[in-house]
This record gives sequence, C-alpha cells and structure tokens, in this order.
Amino acid sequence: MDVFYWILGINAVLGIGFYFFAMEIASRIVYKETLIRKTPELWGRDKVPENEVQLYMDGIGQQWQMEHAGYKRDVHILRDGINLYGEYYDLGGDVCAMVLSGRTESLRYGYYFGIPYAECGLNVLVLDPRAHGLSDGKYNTVGFEESRDISAWTKYICEEFKLRGVVYHGICIGAAGGMLAITETDCEKYVLGMVTEGMFTRFGESMKNHLVERKKNFPTVLWFIDKQMRKATGHSMVKKGPIDVIDKLDKPLLMLQSHKDPYSTPQNAKLLFDTCSSADKTIVYFDEGGHSLLRYVDTEKYDRSIKDFIKRII
Repeated sequence: MDVFYWILGINAVLGIGFYFFAMEIASRIVYKETLIRKTPELWGRDKVPENEVQLYMDGIGQQWQMEHAGYKRDVHILRDGINLYGEYYDLGGDVCAMVLSGRTESLRYGYYFGIPYAECGLNVLVLDPRAHGLSDGKYNTVGFEESRDISAWTKYICEEFKLRGVVYHGICIGAAGGMLAITETDCEKYVLGMVTEGMFTRFGESMKNHLVERKKNFPTVLWFIDKQMRKATGHSMVKKGPIDVIDKLDKPLLMLQSHKDPYSTPQNAKLLFDTCSSADKTIVYFDEGGHSLLRYVDTEKYDRSIKDFIKRII
C-alpha cells in the first residue's frame, strides 16, 4: 500500500509539473503572437484588412485621406529612445482630435475614425503607436508605455501648432493609453475631453475573454501570460488598467459601447462609467456591433454622438 501511495504521489507531482511546464510554453506562444512585433512588416501601414467589414472601413478611411492629402503634415517625435511617427491634418482649427488606435493597427486605421471630428472643424492627428507602422519598438504594452507616448504627442502637437487643446478618441488599447495619460501625467491641461470605444477595465480581463472564446482559458494561463509581459516590459495586464485611474478623471468623457462586445463587455463598461469621477460623462450603447465596429454598424448614431459631445465641450 505504501508503494501505491508513493507511486500515486510521484505521478501527481509529475502531472502538476507537466501542467505548469505546458502553461509556461503556451503562455510564451500566446504572448509572442499577441503583443510582440516580430518583423517590421507586422502591424505595418500596408496591413491588409482581415475581412469585408474592415476592408470597407479601410476603404472609407483611405478615401478621406486622399481627399485631405493636401492638409497633411508628417510628424515625428522621439521619446525614451523610441522614434514615433504620425500624420497631422491641419484643417484650420485650433483644436485637434487625436485618434489612438488599438492593437495591431497603424495610423492608417485612424483615418476612418477621424472623419466625424474633421466634419466638426477639428484638425486630426493619426498615429503609429510604438511597435506599429513606421514607429520603433518591439512590444505592445497595452497602454502603459503608450500613455507616455500619448502625453509626449499631446504636448508636442499643441505647442508646435499653437493649438488650444486636443480631444482624445481612443479605441481599445488606445482608449486605455489615453485614460492613463489624461489621469496620470501633466498632459491633462491640454486635453479638453475624451471619447472611448471598447475600453476595457484591465487588459487581462479582455485577454481572458479572448481565451474563453477560443476555449483556451485554462486555470493559471492568464497568470503565466502576465508573467511573460512583466518579464518583457515591467508592466502587468492584470494589476492595473483604466478601472484603477478613471476615478481621477475630471475631464468630459463620452463612452461608446456595444451590448455585444465580447472582449470589452457592457458589464465592465458600466463599471468603468460608474467609477468615473467626471462631472460630465455620457455613455452611449449600441445594440449591435462587435469590438471596434460601432461606427460601421451605425455611422449616423456614432457620428451624431461625437458631434453632440464636441459641440458641448469645445
């Protein structure tokens, strides 16, 4: 009997050891595929949209860019040894909309979302986030280093072009970076307000929802993925995010949220909205639309919500 329990114990230890080894390997693969730019071409400006909807959005954005190419100024800043690039469309206003793209998207993605702001008379700044487009960098840090980049861009664009201020339009990780920037750095004095779409509480929650969708949400796997990120960047996707700073926000906020967003869920959006301390906050829900697809499913409502917000705060 003693031999039986000894063998059982050894098998249990080996089984646990194998599980943790497998989680370590799996987490490295997930982290590498999700948040590391492996080649300069990956997440570049020439990225081909993945489906019909994104192709449509890209086409509308490209058309807008071509029609406004004469207003374009290529812009560049250097922060912490990282070269960052963007395009500034000077449409004659004294306020600029900064479009903050999400994961895997270069500034080209921002054209589509800049349209309602241009129609309000705002200038438009679209950016290559670090590790995207022409910008340097290897890691997407889910808003942490990006927030410091956003702060640097904010100061640069306002001072270089003598602007009265900026409005952030953040999508997913872009929303997280903008929220961290506006609440934690001295750039808030330049920011007149913020619009978010698909903002998550912490990126770990969004990552977990991705894993659930793919039926890969094994126990401890998120902890292992976060371990990879902490080792690579010094930041944690599970310990901090917009939910931890939004109670400091004192600028106007418009949240655009789908009832069917599987990653940045409506439940978490309500938690963010309720936690937000701004005296001027609005949340607009859309019955349809997946993650980052709200303008596509209801362009009229999306643009009207933004234009009403801009009219009120500018």
